[in-house]
Amino acid sequence: MRSTQQLSITLPNEMAEAIRAKVAAGEYATESEVIRDGLRALLARDRAVENWLRKDVAAAHDALQADPKRAVSAQDVRARLVAVHDKRAAAKR
Repeated sequence: MRSTQQLSITLPNEMAEAIRAKVAAGEYATESEVIRDGLRALLARDRAVENWLRKDVAAAHDALQADPKRAVSAQDVRARLVAVHDKRAAAKR
């Protein structure tokens, strides 16, 4: 049984040219290697997001459920962001 499968894909011209440029520059031996590397990066990003959701987001959700007083209103968040922005803007003047 083969450990690979051949696929036919359609890409925008800019992406196809970027792939060819990577091969022409010697960064990759084949166009398939470029696609495989890109897919590996995508899968790694997906795993990182999943881990973040499970670890940090779920923990924050659980902490908020345990103590709803920890919540910060959207108005408070906006006020804090405006204050930070104003302070940085003033420092640049």
